Amino acid sequence: MTDHGQPQVTGGSSGIGKCVAIECYKQGAFITLIARNENKLLQTKKEIEKYSVNDKQVVLCISVDVSKDYGHVENVLKQAQEKLGPVDMLVNCAGTSITGKFEDLEMNCFENLMAVNYLGSVYPSHAVIPTMKERRMGRIVFVSSQAGQLGLFGYTAYSPTKFALRGLAEALQMEVKPYNIYITVAYPPDTDTPGFAEESKTKPLETKLISETSSVCQAEQVARIIVKDAIMVCMGIFRIVGLFYLGSFDSIVRRCMIQREKSESTDKTE
Repeated sequence: MTDHGQPQVTGGSSGIGKCVAIECYKQGAFITLIARNENKLLQTKKEIEKYSVNDKQVVLCISVDVSKDYGHVENVLKQAQEKLGPVDMLVNCAGTSITGKFEDLEMNCFENLMAVNYLGSVYPSHAVIPTMKERRMGRIVFVSSQAGQLGLFGYTAYSPTKFALRGLAEALQMEVKPYNIYITVAYPPDTDTPGFAEESKTKPLETKLISETSSVCQAEQVARIIVKDAIMVCMGIFRIVGLFYLGSFDSIVRRCMIQREKSESTDKTE
């Protein structure tokens, strides 16, 4: 497995994140699992190791809150790369959800969701981008939601955090594409995960009825699509960035990068 030999997966102790890690491990990858709960991480590590395809594979566990203290997040991800080598693919699965009517939600709900769902993807991505640019290769996946494409009743705190990931991904893709780094965004529908089960306990009636209009996906199915889309760097089911209409903008960015590198090279020789 050459395209994503060293994936790092945030939110990797359960749900979609765990299934993404298993999917990569089945293909021979060395995995770094990142989540807050150390006990759950160790349990997941044992489960993933059952799928090894060779005796050299490693599952490294890192207990850290990726939504707090960027300096700490940066340090622990750097340490992980020192142990397993540079990361080839980062999959940002860390996330949470709170549902309720806008006027019923406390302000800290909005703040917490933005921290976990948005900054919890910004911090790890920011930490790995420099190495990816140096190596001229890399994949970054942001796991959004169907609620990140369409605002829905009961998701006034949640939907904006998932919409934000799309804006981040599209802008970031334009910056890093010249370095052979590719960004994908997944927009999974309701998925059978512990987080979804917890969220369902407090959904307003209207939100439940809207949810029931479509079937619940299995986390394993969503994970397979995410990994395939990230490896192929093509227009998969969840793929939204790198669309053809951005071609002219991409060429501008590439020209600027080439010109900047020429100038830096000239400065060094003078």
